[in-house]
Amino acid sequence: MAVRIIRRGEVGIHFRDEGATDAPLTLLFSNSLGTDLRIWDDVVARFADTARIVRYDKRGHGISDAPPAPYSLADHVADAHALLDHLDIAHAVVVGVSVGGMIAQGLAVAHPARVTGLVLCDTAARIGTGEAWEERIAAIRAGGLESIADGIMERWFSSDFRSRAPGELSLWRNLLVRTPVEGYVGTCAALAGGDLTTDIGGLNVPVLCICGDEDGATPPELVRELAASIPGARYLEVANAGHLPCIEQPTVMADAIAEFLAENDLD
Repeated sequence: MAVRIIRRGEVGIHFRDEGATDAPLTLLFSNSLGTDLRIWDDVVARFADTARIVRYDKRGHGISDAPPAPYSLADHVADAHALLDHLDIAHAVVVGVSVGGMIAQGLAVAHPARVTGLVLCDTAARIGTGEAWEERIAAIRAGGLESIADGIMERWFSSDFRSRAPGELSLWRNLLVRTPVEGYVGTCAALAGGDLTTDIGGLNVPVLCICGDEDGATPPELVRELAASIPGARYLEVANAGHLPCIEQPTVMADAIAEFLAENDLD
């Protein structure tokens, strides 16, 4: 597969444009902190024949460029918007997990005509506090990503997954610790400053909020609060999943997205 990239200013963003590229429906997927576009592999397979599927590595992650920190949420939103422009995509249903869910919300707020629906996974209008993110940045600057990796695995994955699939767990841990430090702390800074709480009440698109029942990063009560803050949004809790149900429960995730698309005539 040829590597595809767009440039926004000095930053190169790696992306994949797959599936039924002539379909009227486009699904744009945005990833979590410390991961890349591969976290969606088992979800997007469901839509390969029915939708255009666009995935990308946000700045500082995967094989996209990692400019010096800090980044802002607006930087990440502008990157996603530039990708839609580059691919001449008029509008999309945006699926985002964690910070990817904040990027999805930000894209819908800043460019409402480009977003026809939102699937917001394990995310919130504001995640954590500025002080907590600054503490994490300091810890990574002092000890590297390795120093926080085990704690993150406990938040990312359910206890069953961690005990049942140690080999797979180690690979996802590898993905985390090999994230460029500038990319990780740059996006931590975006989370420290990112706050959409005063904006999401004005969203006027169908929204599905999803959360793993064992999410230790954005727990169910936080995602339920997000759903309650968005007019008409629906909440779904996924059993036996942590922060990344797209990895632990991809069939449940794909079924939920397909049902959401159908019930809102987005498919």
